[in-house]
Amino acid sequence: MDTLIRATSVRFDDDQMWVELDDGRTLGIPLAWYPRLLHGTPELRKQVMISPSGLHWEELDEDISIAGLIAGRRDMTRMGKVAA
Repeated sequence: MDTLIRATSVRFDDDQMWVELDDGRTLGIPLAWYPRLLHGTPELRKQVMISPSGLHWEELDEDISIAGLIAGRRDMTRMGKVAA
């Protein structure tokens, strides 16, 4: 009955974050969508914690939900104040 889609791994190249999901999909997300990740060092990006609800980087102060990634949502911290 649990239909929650979870991440199984995360990797990066120069300008993309690649998230493997437990349903077999791989999401390619532009790092430009998440400035904290874009400007973080490769070492800090590797420090991702995968939880049932999403991806978390303590040192970068970044939390990204899997549902948001699937929906195509970008970093909402700056946009949320402008967009309705």
